[in-house]
Amino acid sequence: MPQFLIERQIPGAGKLSSAELKGISQKSCGVLRDMNKEGKDVQWVQSYVTGDKIFCVYNAPNAKAVKEHAEKGGFPANSIMPVMRTISPITAETG
Repeated sequence: MPQFLIERQIPGAGKLSSAELKGISQKSCGVLRDMNKEGKDVQWVQSYVTGDKIFCVYNAPNAKAVKEHAEKGGFPANSIMPVMRTISPITAETG
């Protein structure tokens, strides 16, 4: 399944409390549950919170499904980029 990196511009994201991040996570999971009941296979892999942005990694059939999740959840999706390949320190060893 294709993977996408989503950039969400959220001023003050790095200062959100644990309770606020939990609420956002619960909202996202609820939207995903509903979408997947409709037969849309969208999976949230992980997110990284920075000062004023949250970067999310999602598995989804297409960018349209990722955008639909953002719209239904009320989350910004300022940029949705398909992941073409991944590399890591192991790449240096295996070529």
